[in-house]
Amino acid sequence: MSLVVAIQMDPIESIKIDADSTFVLALEAQRRGHRLYHYLPQHLTLRDGRVSAWAHPLEVRREKGNHFTLGEGGQLDLGSTDVVLMRQDPPFDMAYITATHLLEHIHPQTLVVNDPVHVRNAPEKLLVTHFPELMPTTLISSDPRQIQSFREEHQNIIIKPLFGNGGAGVFHITPGDDNLNSLLEMFTQLYREPVMVQRYLPEVRQGDKRIVLIDGVAAGAVNRVPAEGESRSNMHVGGRPEKSALTRREREICEAIGPTLKERGLLFVGIDVIGDYLTEINVTSPTGLQEINRFDGVALEARVWDAIESKL
Repeated sequence: MSLVVAIQMDPIESIKIDADSTFVLALEAQRRGHRLYHYLPQHLTLRDGRVSAWAHPLEVRREKGNHFTLGEGGQLDLGSTDVVLMRQDPPFDMAYITATHLLEHIHPQTLVVNDPVHVRNAPEKLLVTHFPELMPTTLISSDPRQIQSFREEHQNIIIKPLFGNGGAGVFHITPGDDNLNSLLEMFTQLYREPVMVQRYLPEVRQGDKRIVLIDGVAAGAVNRVPAEGESRSNMHVGGRPEKSALTRREREICEAIGPTLKERGLLFVGIDVIGDYLTEINVTSPTGLQEINRFDGVALEARVWDAIESKL
């Protein structure tokens, strides 16, 4: 099976080839003989009912400083391709949402991964709220009275922007911290949306586990341990990756959410688990493939492509 695959992503020259999940997905697609194109989200166009993008033929190789070649650019009719990988990084803002609306015009005749309708309806910190029995105690609100009441009840809390990503804007408010009001004022100036407030989970010191699910089934995990003096475990802010197997509780979480992910066409998903609690379901541009591959001696990108090809 030889497919035409368009990859909607950020500038490919800026990626880190030893960590980027999109890069290994492109490598695997190329190994299978698929023809690749690269385009930027801002180059999407809808005209007369047809969706296209200014795209370049793409070749990739695992050579630092020489990891890609782009051919001559041209307008690519995305409806004539077989697969579109929607892989640009958040923030999940109106530009991201608009891209899902445009790609909705071609899906499922062209398979968009993940399904753009359900990407739009499943931002990471909101889809998870449909599984309250799996989450830590959580509040979503803009009302300072509700947030203060939550803080009085739980004392030790985490507060973060509802549509943030990569650990940006995540604050740990300890029982003696006097900065909550100032922090809420700052959030009000920066964001129009509510904030997410959660009971602090001390288990985060042992790590925040990223689990990859492929077509609703758990495929592997990597633990991310926060640096000393840091409450965030994201690797780009100093989190340390560690080899990790799935616990019984983590398998229960995956089995509980897997059917929903599969039903919604969320084929490649990364969830975050701290202790016994599910904290996020990442569907926009999940990461973690290369870290799991190195620790477990696997090639999860091949499993992702097996799943994609099975849909065709």
